[in-house]
Amino acid sequence: MRTIKLIASCALAACATGLFAQNMPRDMSHESLQNVAQLSASGSVEVQQDLLSISMSTTRDGSDAATVQTQLKQALDSALALAKQAAVPGQMDVRTGNFSLYPRYGKDGKINGWQGTTELVLEGKDFPRITSMAGKIQSLTLGHVSFALSREQRARVEGEAQTLAIERFKAKAGEIAKGFGFAGYSLREVSIQANDQGVGPRPRMMAMQAKAEMSDAPVPVEAGKTAVLVNVSGSVQMK
Repeated sequence: MRTIKLIASCALAACATGLFAQNMPRDMSHESLQNVAQLSASGSVEVQQDLLSISMSTTRDGSDAATVQTQLKQALDSALALAKQAAVPGQMDVRTGNFSLYPRYGKDGKINGWQGTTELVLEGKDFPRITSMAGKIQSLTLGHVSFALSREQRARVEGEAQTLAIERFKAKAGEIAKGFGFAGYSLREVSIQANDQGVGPRPRMMAMQAKAEMSDAPVPVEAGKTAVLVNVSGSVQMK
């Protein structure tokens, strides 16, 4: 009886395997790769940078760590109190940056003093407000100036560049299919990537030099432009 049951089980398994094999395509991978074209297209939109960031900092040095730390805190507190008076969410945001204190070593390898630095960052879309405040702060000096796109500006421009890239991708796919004698195509897979490419002036050195020559005048800055590039790549099935 055990032998009979074993033979019956093997026969059933063989039938199931044969049925599964009959239902499978003979060469699925080969058929799916026929008449497939790989291509890519891009769309670019140039836009003015609308987000300004100004970093201000100061360094203190002394023989006593507590004294240096107190001096840094006083300089930062003074700048922070002044900046907060003009702060407006989104237009000029104020935040503290790096605050560090570290020992200074002599030739004998022993600690002979302490040095520290503190930083304040002014950031937002209201350029006159930010540059005016940067000129008024006297307890800190200008570190660097940078420009970028705000979240809203980036989303809008990426949408425009993406629409342009997709339309170019579709047109290119149609041309390729027609060139090979096909009536049209269907989309198989697609990948979309976006990035920025700066195309404007570099204002950092101008702003830093101007700061050294003035008292409380606004920091002169000029935003550049950036090109938001969206690339669409993928494959199509020509048919």
